[in-house]
Amino acid sequence: MTRKYRKLTTGLAAIATTAVAAGIAAPVFANSTLTETGSSLLYPLFQQEWIPAYQKVDPSVTLTAASTGSGTGISDAISGTVNIGASDAYLSPSQVAQTPGIENIPLAISAQTIMYNLPGIKQSTHLKLTGNILAMIYEGKITMWNAKAIQSINKGVKLPAKPIVTVRRSDSSGDTFLFTSLLSDTNATWSKTVSYGTTVSWPALPNQVGAQGNSGIVDALAATPYSISYVGISYLDSALQASSSIGEAELRNKSGNYVLPTNATISAAASVGTQNVPANETLSLIYEPGKNSYPIINFEYAIVNTKQPSATDATNVKKFLDWAIDPNGGNQSKYLSPVHFLPLPSTVEELSQHQINKIHS
Repeated sequence: MTRKYRKLTTGLAAIATTAVAAGIAAPVFANSTLTETGSSLLYPLFQQEWIPAYQKVDPSVTLTAASTGSGTGISDAISGTVNIGASDAYLSPSQVAQTPGIENIPLAISAQTIMYNLPGIKQSTHLKLTGNILAMIYEGKITMWNAKAIQSINKGVKLPAKPIVTVRRSDSSGDTFLFTSLLSDTNATWSKTVSYGTTVSWPALPNQVGAQGNSGIVDALAATPYSISYVGISYLDSALQASSSIGEAELRNKSGNYVLPTNATISAAASVGTQNVPANETLSLIYEPGKNSYPIINFEYAIVNTKQPSATDATNVKKFLDWAIDPNGGNQSKYLSPVHFLPLPSTVEELSQHQINKIHS
């Protein structure tokens, strides 16, 4: 339990105990609501794990979450529409400069998986792909599943002579930020022409489908044979269950090895990428070196205005975030494992705590 969270909960208990000892009725803390919008990748953690658990920690606070995309989460936090914005993407330098009171606070470590719908290919096959090949697919330079570039690294797999249907996010998305960051790191043309961001100018392709949110991406994959897309790892299980022809790719990492996003490979990348985290915790964890490192991992961020609308909001936001990053609270594996997230390293937890401490009314 973090010192801040322990101090707060102990203080509340002490107030109640003192009142009872003095023959005064224990104080009743007014019910209040905290609102969160943003990352669809983070949404299952909030909605399925954290909200039910936190209701037991503090029944006086109602926490609501909405899967609106990281771009909306960031803009809602900046505008003050919500208490907490959720994002897979860190704030850009321009956003930091324009809104100096806004902070991005890592809550956990996540990853992104590349998935495809290939009828006749078993889910256990795990097609091998590279960032460079993915860039050429989304550029329209590789258009067929049996293209030489794909077939040459998937020997023994009978790839269909079918056009590739690219599926991508239509909303402003942290998943798009992560995916296009990998493409920029592995393909010079992509880096110069499209680059990376929560929204990008996608090359116009004849076979392309846009979908909103990770749930929309999963639905589009399931409904579209011979398609490919990027999927937040919290939706991995639902994607594999959506169709027996949906598979998960092994991606080539910086060392040239093909790896799946597992606890071990995500941890391997995180152990390298989190060695020198800046105080503002704005950091890319894409394409980290290491024999076993998975190439698309990231911090899941709470985007928070340090000046909250009221003292009650400030106290409740701080208390919730304290709990969320606590290794004995929301960062326990029983909450993170169902969505394939990993806890923050202790050094990053300390940095997040420092940022949380700045929140005030």
